[in-house]
Amino acid sequence: MTPAAFDLATIGAGLSFAAAVDELSTTLDTSTSAVVSAPPGTGKTTLVPPLLASRSTGRVIVTQPRRVAARAAARRLAQLDGSPLGTRVGFTVRGERAVGRDTRVEFVTAGVLLRRLLDDPGLAGVDAVIIDEVHERALETDLLIGLLSEVRELRDDLVLIAMSATLDATRIAAVLGTDDQPAPVVDHEVPAFPLTERWAPSPAPRLDERGVTWAFLDHVARTTASAALEFHRDDPAADVLVFAPGAREVSEIARRIRDATSAFDVRELHGRMPAAEQDAVIRGRRDGEQARIIVTTSLAESSLTVPGVRLVVDTCLARAPQRDTARGMTGLVTTAASRSSCVQRAGRATRQGPGTVVRCVDERTYATAPARPTPEVASSDLADAALLLACWGAPGGAGLRLIDPLPADSLADAISVLHGLGAIDDEGRVTDEGRALAHIPTDPRLARALRDGSPVVGARLAAEVVALLGGDVRTADSDVAQTLIALRSGRTPEARRWRSDADRLERMTTPAPGVRADLDSVGLVIALAFPERVARRVERTAAGATFLLASGTRAGVSGPLAAVEWLAIADVARASGRAAAGSGAIVRSAAVLTEVQMGQAASHLITDRVEAEFVGGRIQARRERRVGAILRSSAPVRASVEDGRDAVRRALQRDGLGMFAWSGSAAELRSRLALLHRELGSPWPDVSDAGLLAGLDAWLAPELDALAGGTPAARLDLTSALRRLLPWPAAARLDELAPERLEVPSGSRIRIAYPPPDDPDARPVVAVKLQECFGWAATPRLVDGRVPVLFHLLSPAGRPLAVTDDLTSFWSGPYAQVRAEMRGRYPKHPWPEDPWAAAPTRHTKGRAAR
Repeated sequence: MTPAAFDLATIGAGLSFAAAVDELSTTLDTSTSAVVSAPPGTGKTTLVPPLLASRSTGRVIVTQPRRVAARAAARRLAQLDGSPLGTRVGFTVRGERAVGRDTRVEFVTAGVLLRRLLDDPGLAGVDAVIIDEVHERALETDLLIGLLSEVRELRDDLVLIAMSATLDATRIAAVLGTDDQPAPVVDHEVPAFPLTERWAPSPAPRLDERGVTWAFLDHVARTTASAALEFHRDDPAADVLVFAPGAREVSEIARRIRDATSAFDVRELHGRMPAAEQDAVIRGRRDGEQARIIVTTSLAESSLTVPGVRLVVDTCLARAPQRDTARGMTGLVTTAASRSSCVQRAGRATRQGPGTVVRCVDERTYATAPARPTPEVASSDLADAALLLACWGAPGGAGLRLIDPLPADSLADAISVLHGLGAIDDEGRVTDEGRALAHIPTDPRLARALRDGSPVVGARLAAEVVALLGGDVRTADSDVAQTLIALRSGRTPEARRWRSDADRLERMTTPAPGVRADLDSVGLVIALAFPERVARRVERTAAGATFLLASGTRAGVSGPLAAVEWLAIADVARASGRAAAGSGAIVRSAAVLTEVQMGQAASHLITDRVEAEFVGGRIQARRERRVGAILRSSAPVRASVEDGRDAVRRALQRDGLGMFAWSGSAAELRSRLALLHRELGSPWPDVSDAGLLAGLDAWLAPELDALAGGTPAARLDLTSALRRLLPWPAAARLDELAPERLEVPSGSRIRIAYPPPDDPDARPVVAVKLQECFGWAATPRLVDGRVPVLFHLLSPAGRPLAVTDDLTSFWSGPYAQVRAEMRGRYPKHPWPEDPWAAAPTRHTKGRAAR
């Protein structure tokens, strides 16, 4: 029996996108993929799903980046269809589901569909998938595009549509299409109603080291109340929408507005609210009800349409994940909202007529904001994404058509985390443990804590802690245990949602009868998830304390937790000011940990070894017990020969060969060998710093053992060490190719100054009195005639006269001038006109130049 079609005319009444339905339908007659671009509030999310459902018999799945948006879209479409929610139209989000056997259109979050794909890669019974709000570039949405593009290679009947308010259509079309043909684009534009822009910069800074300032929140509330009262005099039917970066700021601004005026019904809208309260805001104002001011997060930027809004007040702030590469952590950070996001927010005021936006910044600040938001893939923790891709059989996204590749550094960190959890093998393939973790809808580290913690602390406590850490619950005073106490007795919507999440997670564990759990075990659960974040107090101040994490970073703690010795830290973020205690970071959530619990959770990080260092020419060793970077104890010991040898090697690699005192003979031999290597290459050894350091055992092994045994570095004979590198039988020609001394015509044997090993252009130098070279017509050469000697010719008093590597040219040219100048000064010394033919002057004493 063919399901009844949706009445598109009724559903689309009054919706702008109704004018584009025929174009999209015609496009889908010849293509199974398309890109739909239309402004917020035009009705694409309401009309496109029933259009696709009317063209097929299977289910249509529509993804949304947020739970509230998925629920709201499902309720709206069911209402327009005239069917009960959960029958023809339904939704599935984390912890909540309203879907029946005959559901034709199902709204889901992107995360729900990703995990569904792991169980059913072919999406049996699904005829179409619509990925909405692609422009937000949420990580899960990006992954879905890659996975579904691969599914379509096996199922050419699966329709795939990407929708967005502001979309780089060409780029997305290329990903959704084939190598030869991009997906067609349906671009629905509507004439914009006039928008009046006003600027209301705050006299106080918007942000400080703690986040959004109280003074700025005061300014936003005053600006909103004043603008709303002014606007309401001209348009009593208009509502006001205020954009804040997060739920905390939403609540604070709303409270301040209520204190400032009672003329409006002030509502809040964010993801932590109960579904019924969210629905009441999204439904709009009924006739006779008080005008509303809705304070919201970016939730209402494009995912949701709030009817009746004609005035928008924008903080121009946004909260987004940001990766702290130095600490290997990702957290939410408040920053300037992108200009494209601000344009979307302002557009909410002109959906039904002329509107006004008041931006709480000046024009210059607005102009310096980024043009577009950073894709989450570039700034998020990728552990969950990497596990999903490994389960899919595409480690790291290999072979998938992704909008952007996963950043190499973040991916490497994620793979390291998964390998440590036993979720992937050395080849990056998913293990059975990894598949089990992937089916728990939370971060893999928290999933590991749930599985491993349940038999130790009890399934209920493990589920409660994981639900708290994986949800949107704020941790009071950074203390997870105290927050848990408040949630257990709480009757707030937040507490009810937390209990629901904990119930769901508990059902995913194996019961452990007889295990008694108490709040003293909260830290153990956290440490099982984040063993690298176990931390020990290293400093106590009046403002709090500084803790050193096993990962090597430091973070400040204030409040009661500052008094304990060990912590299990769940969340730490970059910060400055007193709270960070000079560490550059603060702990946002943690619990007390005992040393026994630390050993249970972080046993793989515990080391007990001798650490030897080469300091001041001697070996110094200590036995150190550590937990990662945390030093638990240290005592002096005698180093073994092997430890000492390793310490010397490390010191050499760190400080270089300059740590040795090179004797004149050792330095000279090294320079001679360096020249031969430069001119002849093999078999003459490379005696540069890099070459010697790379082959320490080939020439310095006995000396390393001597140093390790306590011999001072100053007593080493490096000449003997270097002679071990001489290549036999070629070494027999060393004195012939690069002699220590050069015999000049006078009979003197002058020492040759060879160039240093690190100067590839310098030449061997002989400094000799000019008279001793009479009778030498040509310059002597070394290394089988390859290298001419550079002569520093000296006066009878040993002062420089000339520098040349071509005696023939010198005798026939510059010598005449030297002769003319020197004859009168040194009349007792010969100055022949033909020096190459003259007999050299022989000296029997005072040969300083030899």
